[in-house]
Amino acid sequence: MASVSFAQLSDIARLEEDDVSSRATSYWNPEPLQARVVFLPRSTRDVSRILKACHDADQTVVVQGGRTGCAAGADSRHSDIVISLERMNRIQKIDDVAMTVEVEAGVVLETLQNAVAEHDLFLPLDLGARGSCTIGGNIATNAGGVNVIRYGMIRNLVLGLEAVLPDGRIVSSMQPMLKNNAGYDLKQLFIGTEGTLGVVTRAVLRLEPAVGDRATVLTALPSFEAVSTLLRLSKARLGAGLTSFELMWGEYYAVVSEGLGIRPPTPTGRPYYALIEIECAEARAGHDALLALFEEGTEIGAIEDGALAQSEKERLEIWRIRDDFEPILRKKPVYLYDVSMSVNAMDSYVAEVRARLATAFPDSELHVFGHIGDGNLHLFAHPGKIDVTQHEAARSSVDRCVYEPLKPIEGSVSAEHGIGREKKPWLSVSRSATEIDVMKSLKRTFDPKNVLNPGVVFDL
Repeated sequence: MASVSFAQLSDIARLEEDDVSSRATSYWNPEPLQARVVFLPRSTRDVSRILKACHDADQTVVVQGGRTGCAAGADSRHSDIVISLERMNRIQKIDDVAMTVEVEAGVVLETLQNAVAEHDLFLPLDLGARGSCTIGGNIATNAGGVNVIRYGMIRNLVLGLEAVLPDGRIVSSMQPMLKNNAGYDLKQLFIGTEGTLGVVTRAVLRLEPAVGDRATVLTALPSFEAVSTLLRLSKARLGAGLTSFELMWGEYYAVVSEGLGIRPPTPTGRPYYALIEIECAEARAGHDALLALFEEGTEIGAIEDGALAQSEKERLEIWRIRDDFEPILRKKPVYLYDVSMSVNAMDSYVAEVRARLATAFPDSELHVFGHIGDGNLHLFAHPGKIDVTQHEAARSSVDRCVYEPLKPIEGSVSAEHGIGREKKPWLSVSRSATEIDVMKSLKRTFDPKNVLNPGVVFDL
């Protein structure tokens, strides 16, 4: 490997030595960041120059955004150069008529949500890490979140995109059009590929008219059969207004409520709790629609108890129980998983994972919640008290408990967090050998030197 000439990049801000190690590796890993240098570019041109210099010198590069990813896809080594897009944080254009926004990759999701709201517009993408995750990272991992049931993943929102290839060439397709069938749709090559084929630097996103109001209800359910019944009923009665159907297993609901010091809106002790939210023109109509759903669900035995949010404060408190899983992280170690499958397979799948964990770790705990409306579950597995020297072996064992049962039900080891480095050994659970071979062929075509995010998704 040749030495990268930093002299030609002297005008680009950077962090070195102590400034690098003063940063945490990620939200999930407090260990000091490792890297030769962290570059802080301010433009696509800066990113292009950095990548060209690194490509010419066979220097490996890791790209970072908000560092909230859950699969170690942005973790770097001492020998890597890091490109952090945090200073590429400009919202360049909001088009009120076309309802689009042009942004740089380092814009924080919540910042963008607030900015478009000032124009009476709405960005459908929303997830718990909204205050720190960035648009570039969202695109690179094809982020989902709580509104997927109505609006889809971020892939559905990207109209135009600009990316820098591993050799420094810039691919710019920033046309703000919903319909554009002029040849290959190249932006799809960079959405969800975790920064392995190119670095997303700018994007044009589709917006929606501002939501008039939201109505939210929390329901307690006696069985998973009742969950499935209520989901079908919600889709039938609420139609396109249904934006979220989030399910919390009883243990998750109880631990988070108690840990946050929140009086549960609905008493604990039930096996399942479903958070249902709709968009509506005005609050009264939304409340009436959810009240009618609640009454019908109660009549058929699907709902045992519930609470309808009467104010924005109450709505946010219900969502806090769903979003703020910090109490679960207090017991160490805790391993987070993001999987997907058909809804009718979820109950037996969780039961099997729980049984496997109990066999492998008698003192284990499993907490589950998910975007049930789109088939996505998040699992927090605590194997019990173990010595620090046992962590690696414990993680491997828990991985088997979670991932092996997905194969027979044709589930995915990653619903929305990506593969990163953590899930590479399990990619074959969800992708065939031919699919993986095609992925590797694309990587070799775009990055023959394997310098950009090497070791992410798979090893070459």
